[in-house]
Amino acid sequence: MIAKLKQFLQSHTQATTPEDQARQLNLAAASLLLEVMYADETLDEQEVAMLPAMLTKNLGLSLQAADELIAEAKLIQGNATSLYEFTAEINAQCSIAQKQKLLLGMWKLAYSDGKLCRNEDQIIRRTADLLHLKHSEVIQMRNIAMEQR
Repeated sequence: MIAKLKQFLQSHTQATTPEDQARQLNLAAASLLLEVMYADETLDEQEVAMLPAMLTKNLGLSLQAADELIAEAKLIQGNATSLYEFTAEINAQCSIAQKQKLLLGMWKLAYSDGKLCRNEDQIIRRTADLLHLKHSEVIQMRNIAMEQR
């Protein structure tokens, strides 16, 4: 099972066309957002509704494309062994501003149900570390998400 997942991820990380690269980047971002959604072991209706809306707004996807991306990300995210599998793709292709925007989205999802659980906080902070973001950037994005609730 793990060998198949590694093979799948390797085939996807060796994307040659810009469309393939964009797809892999979107898939990595969606997978990280799903990590936050599943962290508190309760799927809130607000979180479920927020994710496709967030993907359509920030990635310029149609609602159908966002739903397909989420379905594919669920398969990959469920079999992932670490957050590094997703953050490596993001580090390779994204600027600091784009990484901050992703982190902001993660914070917004975490706070969408009105409370932040410890697991959500830990996943977001580990992701920020893997994305090489400073602690001050993590706090800034958290504060923005809290203000926009």
